[in-house]
Amino acid sequence: MLANILVGLVALIHLYIVYLEMVLWDTPRGHKAFGLKPDFATASKVLAANQGLYNGFLAAGLIWGLWLGEAGFQVKIFFLLCIAIAGLYGAATVSRKILYIQTVPAVLALAALWIGW
Repeated sequence: MLANILVGLVALIHLYIVYLEMVLWDTPRGHKAFGLKPDFATASKVLAANQGLYNGFLAAGLIWGLWLGEAGFQVKIFFLLCIAIAGLYGAATVSRKILYIQTVPAVLALAALWIGW
């Protein structure tokens, strides 16, 4: 039960990231969230939308795993691992903040799934 709540939370985080990257990137809120200067945000808007789409696929994978119920265990593990690895890479190359926003929730959900919570 707790594991599925955490998986759902990670999916919601990624849906919010989709919204930030695809809709709000070139707005003051998007600038603040990602530490962007307006000219860079405008120039990279299409790239950010592409990034957002990938985050949407990660959220969709987690939602699919939840929808499958017990049969979705491996699906949830796969997508959480993808998120954790992407978060580690992002934390190493972009901002340590990504470690706390993306990797830590994914690892907590993985642990809860593995333990059977």
